[in-house]
Amino acid sequence: MKCSLTTRPLDALAKDALIIFVQNKKPMLSGSKTISALATEQIKNSGFSGETLQILVFPTLGKIKPSRIILAGLGKTAGFRMETLERTASAAVRAGVKAGAKNFITGIDKTAKPAFIHAVARGAAWGTYDFNTFKTDGKKKSTTLSLTFAGECKNAAAGRRALTEAQAESDALLSTADLANLPGNIATPQKIANWASKMAKETGLTCSVLGKADLKKKNCNALLAVAAGSDLDAKIITLKYKGTDPTAKPVVLVGKTITFDSGGISLKPGKGMGWMLYDKCGGMAVLTAMKMIALLKPKTPVIGILTVAENMPSGGATRPGDIIKSRSGKTIEILNTDAEGRLALCDALDLALTHKPAAIVDLATLTGAVIVALGQNGSAILGNNSQLTQKLIKAGEAGGERLWELPIWDEHKEDIKGTFADLQNIGKSGTAGTITAGAFLSEFVPDDVPWAHIDIAGTAWVESPKPWMDPGATLFGARTLIEWIKRL
Repeated sequence: MKCSLTTRPLDALAKDALIIFVQNKKPMLSGSKTISALATEQIKNSGFSGETLQILVFPTLGKIKPSRIILAGLGKTAGFRMETLERTASAAVRAGVKAGAKNFITGIDKTAKPAFIHAVARGAAWGTYDFNTFKTDGKKKSTTLSLTFAGECKNAAAGRRALTEAQAESDALLSTADLANLPGNIATPQKIANWASKMAKETGLTCSVLGKADLKKKNCNALLAVAAGSDLDAKIITLKYKGTDPTAKPVVLVGKTITFDSGGISLKPGKGMGWMLYDKCGGMAVLTAMKMIALLKPKTPVIGILTVAENMPSGGATRPGDIIKSRSGKTIEILNTDAEGRLALCDALDLALTHKPAAIVDLATLTGAVIVALGQNGSAILGNNSQLTQKLIKAGEAGGERLWELPIWDEHKEDIKGTFADLQNIGKSGTAGTITAGAFLSEFVPDDVPWAHIDIAGTAWVESPKPWMDPGATLFGARTLIEWIKRL
């Protein structure tokens, strides 16, 4: 979606659709009395309440230049979050496109903040996304959609910067979404490696890929154990952005990228297993963030590591009870092969330490327990450094992604101590599954290296249509990561 700013008034522009946000049952609009009267009349006559994500599209019948108005509810001021604004902008565009609109307009005034412009622009772009690659009548249309912000902006330069950032981030989100939504028979480890290499070449990142032989040489036995039952070799993909500050230490982003998770020998129930193509979404979020970083060029060096494997049952698969030696040298009893994500991540965390990072953040669709705790409304964050954790939570608030901190106590660490090895990959007690998974990962990062783990199992994809998106990958985490990195 092409976005632009203009100082021309709303009623001077002939567009297909005018988006008017409604908060506290009142249109957020200034300037045109005619437009305001139209919106107010429609709100009154239709019973439009302006609840969060409520959308109403109606024709203007030639009374103003835009041919239709889209009322987009933001709910009440109390409890408002940036997530609401971005999703509502997406929902408004989706409704407009369904009604035949291609060129959108929305109003801003002198008090409009860059964050408002940024969220609306990024949300609007997400609203144009449609994954129909495999539908025989669903070829992607080449129609270019546009969104114009009209009105007097007090700081036009900041507004234009916000638009530039939003468009770069949207490009990364939409292009990676196509990869994230591919099924396991197509989005293989090699396919993802090829995609990452091509993206790196196009954007100026450097990319390296470790195959099975390389992983053996580097003693990445935990990741190799995950892939042992698959005919497809595991890979570790590393993307590097050098930054503009040559004195700065890099931050490392690590993403769990399980292209399909059957559970291995500890086989998952058949119902719902098809959604396990989205077990790669931690890596997809990192891949998205790395493309955003390449386009925006922040000062901080950033390294992205994707641990890519398929978890399948076979005669060669890892068995419950097997013991392996991880790259760090710590031994692990694999008591449940469906707790494979932490095995894939632990070797990558040890590799991350070789870059002497300022901080490490990993993202993973790691535990069903996080859905029990938080539902699909937010992700858990755990770590060894409260300052890093709080910065990520604030970045999530600004980026429209909600994070909730959980502790890692000594009792949780004791719970994953092994009987016959140093560690076991599930807790003895069978409780606090999200935390014990974090406790396991904490064993592979020294206390003096700031580290955070984000469990996105409940937020990485949606299984039913939402006003702001169809079923599929949300790329949750990428928005938080880029907001955090921009602030470093």
